[in-house]
Amino acid sequence: MSSAVTTQVTDLQNYVNGAWRRAAATEFVDVTNPATAELLARTPLSTSAEVDAAVQAAADAFPAWRRTPPGERVQYLFKLKNLLEEHLDDLARLITMENGKTFGEAKAELRRGIENVEVACGIPMMMQGHVLEDVTPGVDEMQIRQPLGVVAAITPFNFPAMIVYWFLPYAIACGNTFILKPSERVPLSMRRLFELFEKTGLPKGVVNLVNGGRDVVNALCDHPQVRAISFVGSTPVAKHVYTRSAASGKRHAVPGRRKESRDRPARCGHGACDADYQRQRIWLRGPALPRRFCCCYDRRGAKNFSRLYRTRRLCNSRWQWPRRRHSDGSGNHKGKQATH
Repeated sequence: MSSAVTTQVTDLQNYVNGAWRRAAATEFVDVTNPATAELLARTPLSTSAEVDAAVQAAADAFPAWRRTPPGERVQYLFKLKNLLEEHLDDLARLITMENGKTFGEAKAELRRGIENVEVACGIPMMMQGHVLEDVTPGVDEMQIRQPLGVVAAITPFNFPAMIVYWFLPYAIACGNTFILKPSERVPLSMRRLFELFEKTGLPKGVVNLVNGGRDVVNALCDHPQVRAISFVGSTPVAKHVYTRSAASGKRHAVPGRRKESRDRPARCGHGACDADYQRQRIWLRGPALPRRFCCCYDRRGAKNFSRLYRTRRLCNSRWQWPRRRHSDGSGNHKGKQATH
């Protein structure tokens, strides 16, 4: 239910460049408790100008964050993990209050999210590249992974906390800066998450939160400085995000699902998913999850939030090779001259 009338409830703020900012919105979406219909807060429908401010803050923070060693970047995630464990029950109550899940389901959702934070702490290993000598005579190949830049995620209402952690920890651990657009229907748990981020001491501009609706989605898809978009939600919106972000040359992961029937496999906006694959792979039959959720999104964060460079170098006498023992007993690589 949308409302433009002032009420005595909290108007949520955006989090940009390390500070909470009141949105310049004239329209709001009411956040209600589905069990009691109590009005909890109002979500501002932010404008494209506010999206641009968040993108600029993220872009300004990117050069320094990108050059921060991965081993240092993940220290903030270790702190976040401990804070999430400490405030697990409070966060679960927020999810129950705004989304309507049972307390047990809300805690299980958060537990899955915390597991993703733990996995992202392994980015120093997962993000490593490769070197292949003699890929062809006299040529060696090197592969390295580098961050993309400013990336964004658009998340749904049905899992207010878990799906955010599919993206955010991996994105910042890989050296990207991040903008989140949570569902305007369930924004309270994400506000609390960013309050916890403040306690970690994360540099300003690395993570940003912009509340809003369709205008914010379109602004993120169109903005030239946003390099990648991740989305989870319904198939029609997934197609919209896919089309709009592809038009501006962004990398995108936009799995969707079909709402028409609970007895059919999920349909996905990702082009690699066909009907046979979905019938075989993505039906979830757990006690708390309907079968119609698509989980085809590849959560290998080091691959989704980094770009792979393949560099081939012609070998010459100036190339410094590691000294190691070969059959001739020397430390030089056979066929190449090592410098000393």
